Amino acid sequence: MSRIGSPLSISYELLIALRYLKAKRRQAFISLISLLSVAGVAVGVMALVVVIAVMTGAEKDFKARILGFQSHITVMKRGGGIADPAHLLNVIEGVDGVTVAAPFVYGQVMLRSGYGVSGAVLRGVDPAAGVTQIEGFPPERLETQLARKAPSRGRPPAPGVVLGKELALNLGVGEGDMIYLISPKGMISPMGHVPSMRQFRVAGLFDSGMYEYDSAFAYIHIDDAKSVFRLGDKVSGMDVWIDAPYDAHQVREGILAQMGPIFWARDWMQMNASLFSALKLEKAAMFVILILIVLVAAFNIASSLIMMVMEKTRDIAILKAMGATDGSIMRIFVYQGTLIGMVGTSIGVVLGVVLCFFLKHFKFIDLPKVYIFSTLPVRLEAMDVLVISASAFGICFLATLYPAWQASRQNTVEAIRYG
Repeated sequence: MSRIGSPLSISYELLIALRYLKAKRRQAFISLISLLSVAGVAVGVMALVVVIAVMTGAEKDFKARILGFQSHITVMKRGGGIADPAHLLNVIEGVDGVTVAAPFVYGQVMLRSGYGVSGAVLRGVDPAAGVTQIEGFPPERLETQLARKAPSRGRPPAPGVVLGKELALNLGVGEGDMIYLISPKGMISPMGHVPSMRQFRVAGLFDSGMYEYDSAFAYIHIDDAKSVFRLGDKVSGMDVWIDAPYDAHQVREGILAQMGPIFWARDWMQMNASLFSALKLEKAAMFVILILIVLVAAFNIASSLIMMVMEKTRDIAILKAMGATDGSIMRIFVYQGTLIGMVGTSIGVVLGVVLCFFLKHFKFIDLPKVYIFSTLPVRLEAMDVLVISASAFGICFLATLYPAWQASRQNTVEAIRYG
């Protein structure tokens, strides 16, 4: 009696569960609760799929912007600049996984225009290396903007500087305007220490979409930066790019093993750990909040099964009289509740995927300018969908256990007598 002889070997418990789902019931209210349970699971799963896809898209977008703005690994020397950058460059590029490395100069300066003064983080880069990435400035354009031009009429032209959009707004300047760069690395005079001041031409503006970068960073040619900070042939450190950005930790350890304790290195994930931790925490919190919708639907599943057990008391007794075990009776109602959860989960996944497709390709939701995104950054990943589906299905399955257990404990004689 436990199995039906068919190629699919469908258990009779599953067939009875399917029949109970399709059959017209004396109490239509039970059917209504079952439909509401399916709808509740579907809505919860759909909301989870869409929200987690948006959170994942935001995280990936942040990472892409950061990787487009800074190197994968930064190497610097403890206590001062690097006196032999060429040798260090050869050592770093010999480490497995490293694609390219380039020297940089780094320091804090004051920028002054005719309209204001602002502090800035100055980075001197080598545009000829073709690896420095600034939003809106591909390497070839950066090389043109920061190129050291030949003197005209015996007077060298002002070197170029690329400013963040917000920094330029603070200074009240635009492309082509002149600003003064004031460095604390000045000179000693009879009047005491005098900061150095040099005029630069605003060669361009970049807009990364992240206020912290756009309001603080300025880029000039590495040779001009050496002159500003009076470093001579020294550089502040090395920017390193690797084949697999997410393996930056292992490559960083390999670089440090080659260079010794006087050097230190940090990868891009370490430098932005607080941002990524906040994004993961927010994603986890949204998952927990929205899974409560599925939990409410699971309570509806449990309620409908409890009322169905009360309605099918006589059927349960007859099945037991025919030889059905307590385990078989329990499986009937577990299958029934699980099927409700499976249908709701499947509908929710399909609706969520379709909605994500429309949000990603048609972009009919415009976000205010206070966000770095112009529209919702949707990125649907198979693992996220799998985790959501498994979680919803697991909650629905757990909701069936108590009603099914109660059904299996029915007394056969009393059920037939009073059913």
